[in-house]
Amino acid sequence: MNAKPRILVKGAGVAGMTAAVTLAERGGDVTLVDRAGRVGAGASWMAGGMLAPWCEAESAPAEVTAQSVDSVDWWAAHVPDVTREGSLVLAPARDVGEIARFGRRTSHFTQVGGAEIAELEPDLAGRFQKGLFFADEGHVDPRRALEALGDRLRHLGGHANMDDAPPDDNAFDWVVDCTGLNARNTLEGLRGVRGEMLLLRCPDVVLHRPVRMLHPRIPVYIVPRADHVFMVGATMVESEDAGGMTVRSMMELLNAAWTLHPGFAEAEILEMGVGLRPSYPDNMPRVRRDGRHVFINGMYRHGFLLSPARAREAADLIFGAQG
Repeated sequence: MNAKPRILVKGAGVAGMTAAVTLAERGGDVTLVDRAGRVGAGASWMAGGMLAPWCEAESAPAEVTAQSVDSVDWWAAHVPDVTREGSLVLAPARDVGEIARFGRRTSHFTQVGGAEIAELEPDLAGRFQKGLFFADEGHVDPRRALEALGDRLRHLGGHANMDDAPPDDNAFDWVVDCTGLNARNTLEGLRGVRGEMLLLRCPDVVLHRPVRMLHPRIPVYIVPRADHVFMVGATMVESEDAGGMTVRSMMELLNAAWTLHPGFAEAEILEMGVGLRPSYPDNMPRVRRDGRHVFINGMYRHGFLLSPARAREAADLIFGAQG
C-alpha cells in the first residue's frame, strides 16, 4: 500500500467534508465526490449550525456532549466566521416552566433574569424575565463553513470532483462513504428524520447568538446569520416525508419568531426547506469498517457537533491500519 494512501470520500455534506479535510491533514491523498455535484448537498445545507454540546444534553445521550465539547474549537480552527457568543434559552410566559425542566437536564449554564437577558440581547429587553445562558457554546453558518472546508481541502492538495463521472472505487486504497440515506441499503437500521427550516431577512431585529424558544410540543431555534438573515428551525420530526413544508409547520416557525420579537412580522421570507437527516435507532452517529470501506453515517441532528469526532475516528482507523 502507498505511503500516502489514496482515499475516496463519497458525500459532500458535513460528515464527508470534515472527514475529507481530516484525512488530508493526516497525510491522505483525498478525492471528494458527491452525486449532487456540489459541496454542502443534502440535509447539511438546511442545518442550523449550532455548536451547542451543553444544550443538546437536554435530549441527547451523554456521549453526544462528551464527544463534542471541542467542536467549537475544531470549527474555529478550520473555517472563518465562527461566532462564540454562547446560546440563550427562553420561553414565553405561558411555557416558562419548560426552562426549569431544560435546566434539570443540562449543565454549564447561568440562570438569567430580565436585566441579564437585556444585556445579552438588547432587542429582547423587557420581553422575557427568565432564561438560561450557555456561555461556552457557539454557532456557524453551515453553508459558508462547508464551502470553506472545500477550500481547505484543495489547499491541502485534495481534489473535489463534483462535475466529473464518479471514479472507480478500485483505484483507491480506501473508500469513505458519507452518503447518508443513500447508504441505507448497505447500513442496517438507517431511517430519515425530517428537519424543517426558514430563512428570514429582518433588518429590524438584531441577535448575537442562537436563541432556543421552548415549547412542550415543538421547540424552535432562531439563529442569526450575516446581512440581517435568521435561520428558524424546528428540532426533528419523526417522518421520512421529504415533500414541501406544510402550512402548519410554517405557521409554528413564524409564530415562534414573532413571539421572540414582533419585528419578525415584517421579515422577508427568503427560503423554506425540508431535509431528511440520516439516523440510527439510538440517534448516535457511527463509524463502521468493512474491509477497505469505512462508513460514517447516522449524524441525526448532531452533524456539526459530532462530525469532527467521527472524522478523527475514521482517520485513526485508516492510519492505524497503515501502521
